[in-house]
Amino acid sequence: MEKGISLNKFISQTGFCSRRAADTIIEQGRVEINGAVAQKGNRVITGDVVTIDGEALMQTKKKIYIALNKPKGVETTANPNVANNIIDFIGHENRIFPVGRLDKNSEGLILLTNDGDFANMLIHARYQHEKEYIVSVDRGINKDFVKKMSSGVQILDRVTLPCEVEKINKNTFRIILKQGLNRQIRRMCNELGCKVTSLQRVRVVNIHLGKLALGKWRNLTSQEVDQLKSEMKKIELPPKARAPRIKKTRPRQGQSGTSRKTFKPKRRK
Repeated sequence: MEKGISLNKFISQTGFCSRRAADTIIEQGRVEINGAVAQKGNRVITGDVVTIDGEALMQTKKKIYIALNKPKGVETTANPNVANNIIDFIGHENRIFPVGRLDKNSEGLILLTNDGDFANMLIHARYQHEKEYIVSVDRGINKDFVKKMSSGVQILDRVTLPCEVEKINKNTFRIILKQGLNRQIRRMCNELGCKVTSLQRVRVVNIHLGKLALGKWRNLTSQEVDQLKSEMKKIELPPKARAPRIKKTRPRQGQSGTSRKTFKPKRRK
């Protein structure tokens, strides 16, 4: 009996979106398999018709890999209902989606593809790949700032992983992250008392922004794609190696003014 593939993987392989985004669309009830509303965990076998918002999905044959120098103001989303979305900005003839995110007010390198497995490697937390940024802030940078940024800053109920930070000039620094927390650099800077005035991503693993003009895009070479996939396989980490969340401690018995009874099972005689 055919086992098929998971629904979110099937959707990502069509180039509609990444697996993570597919899970969200499934939860919203927008996906159907053979006319029935799908659920997370469903599988797709040969002959199944999968639709999103009533439109049938087809498997993608040609894989597309694009590097874009995103300007400020462009939203990193494939949602057509969002103004200034990145898909309309590029206007590619094939269905593609952005890999990860880059804030609306940030600019620089972002990858787009129709390869769901490729996107999953770059998005998933277990692949701690390098992303390099050039950042300017509204005050002078000193050694203490560099030390704190590089050793980890508490944001979003966790301490960020150690990273490389290098001062470029009075107000500008280079930072290499292996995490992708929401607005991570801006939040880290805010915690240290400064505000980001400009943020540009210049590298993702082995893909460099280089001389690609602002607002322009190019296809990645087959060598770049092969090397990127190879590098990602080398750096996959087990769950225990990821940045842990900060656990909120509960008051001990008597500290909150109330006592708790402990249950002790009776021993059998």
